[in-house]
Amino acid sequence: MKKRHSRLRRYALPLGVLTLVSATVSEPPALPSTDDETEPHSRDSIPSIDDSSKSEPIDTLRYKNLTINDYERVAAELEIPTAAIRAIVSIEAGPKAKGFNPDSTPIISFDLAMFRQAAKQRGINIDLYKESHPDVFNKLNKKKFGSTQKAQYARLKSAMSIDSIAALEGTFWGMFQIGGFNWKLCGCESVFEFVERTSYSELEQLELFADFMRARRLVKYIKSRDWDAFSLRYNGPGYKKHSYELRLAKAYEEFSK
Repeated sequence: MKKRHSRLRRYALPLGVLTLVSATVSEPPALPSTDDETEPHSRDSIPSIDDSSKSEPIDTLRYKNLTINDYERVAAELEIPTAAIRAIVSIEAGPKAKGFNPDSTPIISFDLAMFRQAAKQRGINIDLYKESHPDVFNKLNKKKFGSTQKAQYARLKSAMSIDSIAALEGTFWGMFQIGGFNWKLCGCESVFEFVERTSYSELEQLELFADFMRARRLVKYIKSRDWDAFSLRYNGPGYKKHSYELRLAKAYEEFSK
């Protein structure tokens, strides 16, 4: 099957992620002095998740909701049942199966362990920033920020002020919750392109997922209904802890009816 190429352009992104795709950091900010409790020094920042009222004019080509035709077309390209893709979305994005927040920012899940790993690969010891960047290290505080997603974006924003590339790579994005560190497997030239595409539409998220499935050679496990093998490679070695394979099999049966 011929690989689909993205129709990538400079999209009108929601303000909450607009600067994510253009920022670059060659080295982390200098550690603040012990008496400096002000905002961490940074050359990169993202606005609050609820700044969307200031967003640019709506791109009429952009839409949030996938149609059944979108699912069927990509499933046909991958030569797998449509029910399999819908089942994965139901597990990763929940019963609402949405890739975006109400303010048009993509749903995310910042992962401290993945951020730590990505930063280490870039020669950065994030433990040096525990005092100056508490939101990165503290438990997700929904009460403090108003919602789970606002708390996730607060952690991402703080992590980006340490290193934007590692922060974006250490975050899971969209309705398929693909880690930013997989940007190359998704056919992107950089993590910034990956974020840009994820932030445009659910259709872009679906196409990134399709490229990821091909690159990771996961299609064969869907075809054989080997949910354990798929779950291990898609969700990670801890998949059994959350019964990922059982939930996926059950969801597949439901969507197959």
